[in-house]
Amino acid sequence: MSMIRNFEGFQPVSLKQEGDVQLSETDRLSIEEGDPGKDSAPRQISRQPSVTESILYPNPYHKPYVSRKYFVTRPGAIETAIEDLKGHIAETSGETVQGFWLLTEIDHWNNEKERLVLVTDKTLLICKYDFIMLSCVQLQKIPLSTVCRICLGKFAFPGMSLDKRQGEGLRIYWGSPEQQSLLSHWNPWSNEVPYATFAEHPMKYSSEKFLEICELSGFTSKLVPAIQNAHKNSTGSGRGKGLTVLAEPILIETYMGLMSFIGNRNKLGYSLARGSIGF
Repeated sequence: MSMIRNFEGFQPVSLKQEGDVQLSETDRLSIEEGDPGKDSAPRQISRQPSVTESILYPNPYHKPYVSRKYFVTRPGAIETAIEDLKGHIAETSGETVQGFWLLTEIDHWNNEKERLVLVTDKTLLICKYDFIMLSCVQLQKIPLSTVCRICLGKFAFPGMSLDKRQGEGLRIYWGSPEQQSLLSHWNPWSNEVPYATFAEHPMKYSSEKFLEICELSGFTSKLVPAIQNAHKNSTGSGRGKGLTVLAEPILIETYMGLMSFIGNRNKLGYSLARGSIGF
């Protein structure tokens, strides 16, 4: 039989089962202190609950440093953007703004782009806003009276596509995709696409404020009646077409998707802190 010896530098360790309670030095002192004349019965040790736990609204798993990377979450950034656009609309058209939303636009090549979306009495405005320089870079205006169809559903891709996305979205048509030219269909930078596709912004769950302005259902509930009213009050050639709202998959015709794979993984379509370069 092999013998266990005590070597210099090694101390024997007693193993306890999982149910055994390990008392700290402070706990042992609190038990040993007291009247020595009385029978030392085991006392129940009360522990104060930890006060270091915190829960972020409304997602407890959202890490705060992730939201700080997005410039739109910086204090005053979204408020400045809204005031800039309100001033521009008041000067140019004088229309009443019904709501602002922070959404992600997904183009026909599956590229994500951070966008501010506005709904007025007559117009849908899609704004590319630079939250780093706090300036409007591009503003696309779509008359609500020209919007003919809205589709809500899960994203769908061709069977051979290598870059697919999960989740649901919203697509707004103001023209027929069949009328789109072949050149604009295969041009990733084309502005002649007769529809726009939206999904919820990644910062939706960062705070209560962003939960409201990034919610796709809230945007839809304002957009549909605004389009219906615009069709009703329209006097142009598009009068009487009406609006069709469908629940069906949203097809994105990308196959290789190399450009969107690189861009979306690195969030190139967002105003994002990229880190320091140099020393």
